Amino acid sequence: MGITKRFPGVVANSDIRFSVRKGTVHALVGENGAGKSTLMKILYGMQKPDEGTIAVDGEHVTFSSPADAIARGIGMVHQHFMLADNLTVLENVVLGSEKLHGIGGGARKKIKEISDRYGLNVRPDLLVESLGVAERQRVEILKVLYRGARTLILDEPTAVLVPQEVDALFSNLRELKSEGLAVIFISHKLGEVLSVADEITVIRRGTTVGTAVPSATTPRQLAEMMVGSELPTPETAESTVTDKPVIEVDGLTVYAAGASLGAESEPTGGGLLGDLAVPGGAAKRVLDDVTFTIHAGEVMGIAGVEGNGQTELIDALIGLKNADSGTIGFLGDDITPWATRKRREKGIGYIPEDRHRHGLLLEAPLWENRILGHVTEKPNSKGVWLDIKGAQDDTRRIVEEYDVRTPGIDVTAASLSGGNQQKLIVGREMSHKPKFLIAAHPTRGVDVGAQAAIWDQIREARREGLAVLLISADLDELIGLSDTLRVIYDGRLVADADPATVTPEELGSAMTGAASGHLEHVEESAADGADDTAPEDEAR
Repeated sequence: MGITKRFPGVVANSDIRFSVRKGTVHALVGENGAGKSTLMKILYGMQKPDEGTIAVDGEHVTFSSPADAIARGIGMVHQHFMLADNLTVLENVVLGSEKLHGIGGGARKKIKEISDRYGLNVRPDLLVESLGVAERQRVEILKVLYRGARTLILDEPTAVLVPQEVDALFSNLRELKSEGLAVIFISHKLGEVLSVADEITVIRRGTTVGTAVPSATTPRQLAEMMVGSELPTPETAESTVTDKPVIEVDGLTVYAAGASLGAESEPTGGGLLGDLAVPGGAAKRVLDDVTFTIHAGEVMGIAGVEGNGQTELIDALIGLKNADSGTIGFLGDDITPWATRKRREKGIGYIPEDRHRHGLLLEAPLWENRILGHVTEKPNSKGVWLDIKGAQDDTRRIVEEYDVRTPGIDVTAASLSGGNQQKLIVGREMSHKPKFLIAAHPTRGVDVGAQAAIWDQIREARREGLAVLLISADLDELIGLSDTLRVIYDGRLVADADPATVTPEELGSAMTGAASGHLEHVEESAADGADDTAPEDEAR
C-alpha cells in the first residue's frame, strides 16, 4: 500500500494502492509509462520502493530479490519468455530449482501432477525449440507453479496468441482460480481484460485512479479512465488503393539456416524455424515460393501463428537475409541484391518485430536512437557530417508528437517502458516519409490511446500513397487496417481473406491450417504439390 518509486527526473509510482484477493484474476491496466512495469518489478523483488509497504497473506514483507518474492509464493511470467531453446521442458522447469524435486523421476512426477491439475498439457521431454508460442507460455506458467507460486503475475500474456489459444489460456486461468490462486493480469487488450478479470485496477500517470467491475464497464469507459478524457470516435476509412505497384515479390524462397544445399553454397541467415536440414543434403523451405504485390495506398496484412515464415519474410524484404530464389521489386527496381542501407535510403521504412534486437540501442540516449537506420538522411546529417543538433531537435519533436513519456532525450532507451520504446521507433520511421513500410507488430505493448494514434499515422500516410506490409498478432488490428489480407502457414501464403467480412475466429482457424468460411484458399502451385525439400540439383 502507498507504493512510491522515484527515478532521476520522474516519479514512476506515487502512492499506489493495490490489493488482490485469493481465487481471483485481478487486471492491471494503464497507458504506457503509467507505472505498471515498475509496480510489478517492486512486487516481484526486482526493485525496492522508496515508500510504502507490501503485505502477503496479511504479513508485511520486504523483498531484496526475485528469490525473496518466489519464497513468499509470487511468480512472474514475463512478456518475453525466459526459456532455453536447447533444453527440454523438464530441464527448463527444474533449472535453478534442482533442490526441490531433483532432476529425474521426482521432478517428472511433480511436473505431470501440476500439468494435469491445471490442464496445462505440458510434455516434459520435448525440446523447447520445438514448441509453439502458446505451449511455451504454459511452460512458463508451470515453472512458477513448480516453485510454489500462489500469486501469478502475467505480463501481456495474450500478445502473440490467436483467439483459440487465448480461450485455452483463459481456461487455464479459471483452473488456477478454482484452486485459490491469485492472478495479476496485465494487458492492453481491454476486451480480453473485461472477459477474464474479476476486478480491474486502473493506473494513470503513476498513481491509481480507480477500480472497475467488468460486468458494469465497457472497453471505452475503461480506456477513458486510463487516459483521463473522452476518446475520439473513429472515422470510417475509405479505400486509398491505387494501381501503382510499389513492392513486387515473385517466387521468394528462403531455406532454413545452416542446412546444407550442396557443396558450393549454403542458404544465408536464420529464423524462428531454426536449422531444419533433412537427410540427403536437402533443406526445408521456411519461405516457399511467396508471391504478392502491394500498391501505393494499400495496406496488405499477413496473419499467421508466429514461426511460420513471417520473420524470414521481413528479413528478406529489409535485406537482413538473402533470398535463395525469387526476386523483390521496389518501384520498378530489382532490389534483391541490394544491401539494407541502400533499401532504407531509397524509401523503405522498418518497424521491427523485435524492438530490442533490431530497433534500438538500449544503452544509448533517445536522440542517438532517432538516428538509427537514417544516419545519412536529414535532419541527422549535413553532407558527410552528423548533425547532432538536428537529430536532437527532431527527437524532441517526435517525443512531443508521439507522446513518448520520458524526462528528456538524453535518457537511455532502456529507461523507457516497452510501449514508449515502440512509439519512438514508429515516430522515427514515419518521420522519413517512406514509400514502403514494413510494420511488424507496430502496436505490440502500447496502450489503447497510443494504438489509435499509430493507426491514424498509418492511415494518413496510406492516403498519401504509402504501401504497407502489416504483420501482427492482433487480429482486430489486421482486420481493421488492412485493404487486403493474406494467411501464411508453414512458409506459404495459403489463403486470402476479405477484411470486410472475415471474423477473428475464422482468421485464427486459417492460421492453424484449418479451412474457414470467408477465406479463399490459394490454389496449390506445382511446388506445393511436391515434397517440401529441395534436391541438390536445385541448390544455388
